[in-house]
Parts: sequence; structure tokens; C-alpha cells
Amino acid sequence: MGFLDNSGDIILDAVLTDTGRKRLARGDGSFNVAKFALGDDEINYGLYDKNHSSGSAYYDLEILQTPVLEAFTNNTSTMKSKLITISRSNLLYLPVIKLNQDKGLPSKGLKYSTYDMHLIAVDDDTITSIGSNTDGIINGFSLESNNTTIFFDQGLDTSDLTSTVKIDPDLKETQYIVQMDHRLGSIALGTDIASFSFLDDDNIATYYFTMGSGGNNSGYVKEIVANDVTGDSSIAGRRGTRLCFAIKASDNLENSTFLFNEIGLSSNLTIDAVNYQAIDTIIRVMGATTGYSVELPVRYIKKV
Repeated sequence: MGFLDNSGDIILDAVLTDTGRKRLARGDGSFNVAKFALGDDEINYGLYDKNHSSGSAYYDLEILQTPVLEAFTNNTSTMKSKLITISRSNLLYLPVIKLNQDKGLPSKGLKYSTYDMHLIAVDDDTITSIGSNTDGIINGFSLESNNTTIFFDQGLDTSDLTSTVKIDPDLKETQYIVQMDHRLGSIALGTDIASFSFLDDDNIATYYFTMGSGGNNSGYVKEIVANDVTGDSSIAGRRGTRLCFAIKASDNLENSTFLFNEIGLSSNLTIDAVNYQAIDTIIRVMGATTGYSVELPVRYIKKV
């Protein structure tokens, strides 16, 4: 990976994704580019200077001359800020997806732990040692005993717009895309484990959750009541939908220390004088309508 000099000319540098290259390698003539994405991960819009002494032609010059990332195919490291097209020009606010940390929900939107992330206990010894009633602790061992759920709320997060009015339909997320390392765990709800749609060569599983979908992936997306003023939502203004899920640790983490030794933290984590092995990772949540994405940091822990 590197940067391309963007100081003089407009540059187009495109590559096929891993999936695209696999389909091209078939060699049967069926390959056709049907979808592409644009992103601006490397751009800092704070460089826009409307007070530039040389005039309006220089307001955005630094932005236009920012070195751009060389195209690369690793889906875990690129395209975190995808560009979208919205036909309406009268929007003052764009919708966001925001983690809900215990806003009085009956089933409790899970708070972060003191480590500013969620801790996932991977086996019975670990959950017994650390306890499941501490903030930010997920029982990733037994779904039957797991009463902790992660909530992501979607909507217009501004107090300038009342929460008693529904969000416009074209800004409402009805489908979410969730990506996580399948070696470490799976998405679940209640006692059901969700079905992933795709597993890439980096062991990243991609899940699709849609309102009203059936099978193992139903119930994950719910509508937030528009006139709910009890403070349950993390969205201050007009509200859209809520994504709900839990995390089930993989059998590999439960029954083995191999992955902890290979990709875990270099030193053990000490909590209340007890040592734990740990693996840090992220879960990416993205709205299919707006393309807005957010990353959830999690830490799998196993008692030594």
C-alpha cells in the first residue's frame, strides 16, 4: 500500500476485489463489472479554507492536492468512508448509526467496559471468574445465559429536529451489513446464531440483516418508535431503526489457546488480580441505504 501523487492531475487507480479476481479467473467469459464503490478515507475536509488570502480558487486547493491512497484489495483496510448520492439538495442533516449504551431499555443496551470496548468471555471458567453483571461483559460461551445485547440506533442525531416525527423513508436504514472475523466468533440473537452470506479469504464473515427477514436472520432490525420520548434511543432527533445482536465466541477460542497465542495481545490482561489472555478486534456495522459505517471494538478474553 502507498500514496499516489495528486498534485497535478486527476488520477484513477482501480483494482478488482478478491471476489472480482476469482470471477475473472474462471475464464468463461462471464465476468462483467456490475458494481463499484468510491471512497474518501484519506481526505481531511477540515483543510477547506474559505478565508484564504489568494481567493476562492485556493479554498479547496489543499484538499484537491491531498495524496490519495493507492488502490488495494484488502477489504478489511479500505473503503471505510464510502461516498453516496442523494438526489435531494434540501438536507441539513444526514443520518448516522450510533452505539446505544444503556439508555433505559428493558433489555439494556450494553455499555462499554472500563477498557472502552466490550469484553467477550469465551468459556465457562472465564465468565464465572469475571462475572456477567459487570459493565461491558458479554457471555460469549452460553447464549442461553447471555442477557446482554448490543444496540445500534440509526437516525438524525440532532436536537434541532424533534424525535416525535418519523425519519424520511429515503434516509431510513432497513438493511444492515455486519462484518467480523469468523475465526473469533459469530453474530447471534437469543439462542439463534445468524447465517452469514459470504466468507472471504481473510476469514471475514459478512452478514445481511433486513427488517422482516425470515430464518435465522430475523428480528435483528427493528423500528424505533417515532414518538418515544423516554430517552431509550441514543439518537437525539428523528429516529429510524435499531440493529440488535449478541456475540457468540467460536469453538476454537473456547477450547484452545492457539489463536490467543498467535494473534492475541503480547501480554496477559489482569482484572481483579486474575490473568486473562486477550484478542482485540473490531466488528464493522454499515447501513445498506446510506453507506454510513461504524466500528465496534471488542476484546475476547480467556482465563489463564
